[in-house]
Amino acid sequence: MYNMTFEELSGDYSQERMDTVAKALEEVLTSALPQGCITVGVYEAAKSLNVDPDNVVLCILATDEDDVKDVALQIHFTLIQAFCCENDINILRVNNTHRLAEILGGGGGKQSGGEPMDLHCVLVTSPHSTSWKDPALSKLNLFCRESRCMDQWVPIINLPER
Repeated sequence: MYNMTFEELSGDYSQERMDTVAKALEEVLTSALPQGCITVGVYEAAKSLNVDPDNVVLCILATDEDDVKDVALQIHFTLIQAFCCENDINILRVNNTHRLAEILGGGGGKQSGGEPMDLHCVLVTSPHSTSWKDPALSKLNLFCRESRCMDQWVPIINLPER
C-alpha cells in the first residue's frame, strides 16, 4: 500500500515526484510516437475521440502563457475534458508546448509542410495489435488516479527544458 505525505494529501506533490511524472510522460510519448499511437491537434483529437474513445489511453492538453487568454481554446479544452472524464480517459495538462514539440520530434513545432503543429491537444492511443503494457504509462495512470482522489481532475505537469 502506498502511504501519502501531507503535501500529497493536500494536492502539493514534491518536486521529485513531479519530475518523475514528467519523465514518465516523456517516455510514454517517445515510445508511442514510432508506433503511430499519437494524435496531435484539437480537431484531430476530437475526431479520434468521437470515432474510437476506447482506444485512447491518455489525453494531454498543452498551453503556454498566451493561450490562457484564448477563449475558443479554453472552450475546446472544457469540452475535451468533459468527454475524457465521461469516458474514463486520463487527462494531463502540460504548460510547455515548446518542450512538447521537442519530445514529439518537431523541435520547431512544424509539420512536414511547414505549417505549425497544433500541440494544444495530444492523444496517446493503444496500439491495435497488442495490449500496451508500458511501465511509464502505468506511472501516469497511477498519478492521474491519485490526483482525482484529491479532486485534481486535470493535474498540471511542468515539462522542464533540456
